[in-house]
Amino acid sequence: MNYYDEIKNKIIDNEVYSKVKDYSKERHKVITYFEIGKLLDEAGGKYGDNIIDEYSKKLVVEVGKKYNRRTLFRMKQFYNVFKKEKVSTLWTQLTWSHLRLLFNLEVDSMNYYIQTIINKHLSVRELEFKIKSNEYERLPKYTEQIKMEVLCLRLKIIN
Repeated sequence: MNYYDEIKNKIIDNEVYSKVKDYSKERHKVITYFEIGKLLDEAGGKYGDNIIDEYSKKLVVEVGKKYNRRTLFRMKQFYNVFKKEKVSTLWTQLTWSHLRLLFNLEVDSMNYYIQTIINKHLSVRELEFKIKSNEYERLPKYTEQIKMEVLCLRLKIIN
């Protein structure tokens, strides 16, 4: 398998798709980035961790500057965070911009904010405000436990 060609083809397909199908563009982008993250993870296991640097240099020239090292690293990180989930679970309801904000959080706070985004239909700016104001950290401990139990129950129902 030529991982670079697979990744490049997925990116090109995504670019074409996003210009044709606006109504599901963001969901398709998230799924595509998850798939690219998986390919990067596999390629890293086979060729070493510097594969992201190598691929990003080529992709920036051949596809566009937005596919730089940082973006590819986030795609791989996204895959590693959600690889145990089914594709149709909660994360496909989020935009890539939402996900980028969540990457630096711990798992419990990430789960809280994901649930909040979905329940309250938060925009990226609203999410950013909640994270910067440390909303999750300010929750009383008993409220935090109840919210996490509800989240776990919801995840079991969805799966």
